Amino acid sequence: MSPMQSLGPTWDLQAPAPGVLKRLSSLPSEMDNTRLLKIKSSTGAKGPCLREADRASLKEAAPLTQQDDVSASSTGIRAVALLQSDHALHALTTTVGQELGTALMPAERPKGPADVGEVVGYADLLRSRGKTAEAMSLYDCALGADPRCAPALVGKGACLQQQQQPRAAFACFVGALALDPLNVQALTWCGLFYTEEGHLMEGIEAFRKALVLQPDFAEAKEHLAIVLTDLGTRFKLAGNAQEGIQRYYEAIEVNPRCAPAYYNLGVVYSEMGQYAHALSFYEKAAQLRPLYAEAHCNMGVIYKDRGDLLAAIACYERCLMVAPNFTIARNNLAIALTDLGTKVKLDGNLQQGIAYYKRALVYNSHYADAMYNLGVAYGEMLNFDMAIVMYELALHFNPQCAEACNNLGVIYKDRDNLDRAVECYTMALRIKPSFSQSLNNLGVVYTVQGKMDAALTMIQAALAASPSYSEAYNNLGVLHRDAGNIPAAIKAYEQCLSLDPDSRNAGQNRLLALNYIHGGEDDSLFEAHRDWGRRFSTLFPKFDTWPNEKDPERPLVIGYISPDYFTHSVSYFIEAPLTHHDPQKYKVVIYSAVVKADAKTLRFREAVVARGGVWKDVYGVDEKLVAQAVRSDGVDILVELTGHTANNKLGVAACKPAPVQVTWIGYPNTTGLSTVDYRITDELADPSTTKQRHIETPLRLPRCFLCYTPSLEAGPVAPTPALSNNFVTFGSFNNLAKITPRVLKLWARILKALPGARLVVKCKPFSCRSISERFMASLEAEGVDPVRVDLLPLILLNHDHMQSYALMDISLDTFPYAGTTTTCESLYMGVPCVTMAGGTHAHNVGVTLLKQLGLECLTAHSPDEYVTTAVRLASDIPRLAAMRAGMRDRMLTSPLCDGPSFVRDLESAYRKVWRNYCAGRPPSGVGAESSATPTDGGEVVAPKETPPLPHSGSSGSSAESPTSSLFLRTDDSGGSSGGSLEEMAEEAAGRGKTLSRLRNASS
Repeated sequence: MSPMQSLGPTWDLQAPAPGVLKRLSSLPSEMDNTRLLKIKSSTGAKGPCLREADRASLKEAAPLTQQDDVSASSTGIRAVALLQSDHALHALTTTVGQELGTALMPAERPKGPADVGEVVGYADLLRSRGKTAEAMSLYDCALGADPRCAPALVGKGACLQQQQQPRAAFACFVGALALDPLNVQALTWCGLFYTEEGHLMEGIEAFRKALVLQPDFAEAKEHLAIVLTDLGTRFKLAGNAQEGIQRYYEAIEVNPRCAPAYYNLGVVYSEMGQYAHALSFYEKAAQLRPLYAEAHCNMGVIYKDRGDLLAAIACYERCLMVAPNFTIARNNLAIALTDLGTKVKLDGNLQQGIAYYKRALVYNSHYADAMYNLGVAYGEMLNFDMAIVMYELALHFNPQCAEACNNLGVIYKDRDNLDRAVECYTMALRIKPSFSQSLNNLGVVYTVQGKMDAALTMIQAALAASPSYSEAYNNLGVLHRDAGNIPAAIKAYEQCLSLDPDSRNAGQNRLLALNYIHGGEDDSLFEAHRDWGRRFSTLFPKFDTWPNEKDPERPLVIGYISPDYFTHSVSYFIEAPLTHHDPQKYKVVIYSAVVKADAKTLRFREAVVARGGVWKDVYGVDEKLVAQAVRSDGVDILVELTGHTANNKLGVAACKPAPVQVTWIGYPNTTGLSTVDYRITDELADPSTTKQRHIETPLRLPRCFLCYTPSLEAGPVAPTPALSNNFVTFGSFNNLAKITPRVLKLWARILKALPGARLVVKCKPFSCRSISERFMASLEAEGVDPVRVDLLPLILLNHDHMQSYALMDISLDTFPYAGTTTTCESLYMGVPCVTMAGGTHAHNVGVTLLKQLGLECLTAHSPDEYVTTAVRLASDIPRLAAMRAGMRDRMLTSPLCDGPSFVRDLESAYRKVWRNYCAGRPPSGVGAESSATPTDGGEVVAPKETPPLPHSGSSGSSAESPTSSLFLRTDDSGGSSGGSLEEMAEEAAGRGKTLSRLRNASS
């Protein structure tokens, strides 16, 4: 079954193999036994006497000339012996007149024309017009007048042949030969009888004798050529192709217009793989016989195999004009149209591809491959409801279509219906147990569900089934990353890249993983990003000039592009710009690549449009086309918000569609693209003294580089649990990849310093027992009793997730890759967070966040200080409770949540870089480099989705980025001043009461 390509990924989602076209085998040529032979008179001849065997046959045959209704089975004619030798042929002439004369004499001679020849001629005319009975009467009249009239016997035999009395007809032809051994018509009719009875050699001998007597006798030539053709087919079917070919050529030599001989030569040469030869013979057959449906059909097969789909389709259509119900041709045409649909779709003409798929179903309404490829095409159009219908139809007509099951699973996975996705992948594997795409995709779902052991089993099985399956290595890397095994993840990504150096998923996932284990101050991390960017940039065309007016003070068009305008970590930091830009000075254009919109997406869209902005959905749109749209929209500053995390659109940035391009929020490092001019940050996240290098110029905001908008589903702040527990609970909800061995060592030191304290850690992989046991074993190796540790798996509902912070008293940040969203969530739910400063952006996000709340005292500058700060904070539960009570109000009134002020700072930064551009001053920063190109994330589709996998099958990959991969940048100014823990607690308690009263008064 084809994925999106024809019968058979494939695919490519994956893409199944093309269906086999049915080829017509050579069949015995149809012989026209009712052909009208021109009757010519011929003279008789004397010869030797008949042998006894032949005489007996002759006696049996004689009465047949008088009885039209004699049963053919009652005769004992020895047909094979009759023409075995000239002796037998001449023997007929000696006795026919004597022994048949009386037998052939009608009882009553009719009165008629004196000239018997005229009677025979008139009878021939009647017979040629289909008046067989009238012609038969005249032949009988002629024979009554002249019993030795061989032409009359031939004519009567022809009538009997037309009346389906072959043996009676044969008796007449034998009688005619007895009277006239040189009668070529009688010899030809006898040859036809022999061939109809299956005695081809005897038939050939009869035709050859006729041609010896009359070399230009067309009827004998035609029939001899046909019989030689059928004899050739017998040899071919018996395995003697060369002998068959020889007979076909003999047929053509006898009759150069014998279309079946040319056709069967075409069949033989096709089977021998000599398609050019075969095609020339099929063309000759079709030229000689324009209505030769089989020849047109087989020409189509050759053109299809050559890849000339248009020529193949033309041949099949000519075939169906001749034979509209020719099933093989209809099926072959459906296959060719499906392949053509896939070809034009891959060339970018999706609508034309769909039209060809639909046309294929006109010729074969049960053709599962066309339905499958329609499913792939509709999926590429994001019409997933229709895609589901088509995949299910494909399964109805071809229950063995594993690719359709696989692609249904992809759709259900993207719709977050993971259980249904698992069912579909499992069904695909029942059909094809070694189907690597479904094994891989099932592993992806298990990874998302946190079932790491099951995921590992599936992905390893996919690699066992297909060792060169590069994307499975990428997904193996994602699995290891989520399980916290970063070295193994990087190794898997590099295995993928060794098989597919251009793998966008593996290349970017590797860069992301490097941030977890590298401090970022060494050149290796920068060089990895730079090298990726250089390679990537070659995949995209780059604009060199822009039509945007260089007026430094005019209103600007700001474009924001991201796949994360839904309930995603980035969304909590992008809401302020979407809702607080000055519409008189800054027009906002949103390019949304959201896979699945939710209520937050709709809220964002309404807010943007209400303020005069533009919202464009670009999910599934080619990045080059999105870049064209950005350019056409007149965007002055394009801000990409994803970096090297999932479903990014860095390919758009690589095209440089806007004169100024900026990266922000989604990634804590450089994009590696020289087409991106600036990276928004602040002085705390990226100190001017940092040794970390970036391609982009740092654009530092005066305060924090982030503005947090809390979740509407968070719920109230719970009392600090230590009040009722009488012990302090530390916690972390960061992803496991961030909890490095160095982090665990410090956490263990904290727990050992506070024997009554506990630790709660929540992350997705803890639903897997082996991962949990490994984590516990790591802590136990550091001297922590596992009984003191609680591990929680992923919590799906956002409200429940936020309320889980009620389990902890103090949040512990990670390093060298600090939390961002988790830190803000923790603070909003009243939980203070202890972080540690470092030398790179990823390390310092917590530093800049705490600065905005005036909580600098929670920032440590060394491992020892990290432990001391946590222990000191946990040692005074009443003060900890007071801090918790006022934390939310402290946060809401801080610069971190001041959307309008933040956006004014952001607009000032935009204006600064725009003026710089208008003045012709290019951005200059450390490590400025040349441009690069994009990559994508997602799950694998039979093409094979493309898509289309189409893609047909094809197809996508599972490059999933953790939600905590958003990077917040900080700044050195603004925010409350730091103080002691005691001062903070007292201040928080007092401010909390005041703000609460003010809120109630204004509501």
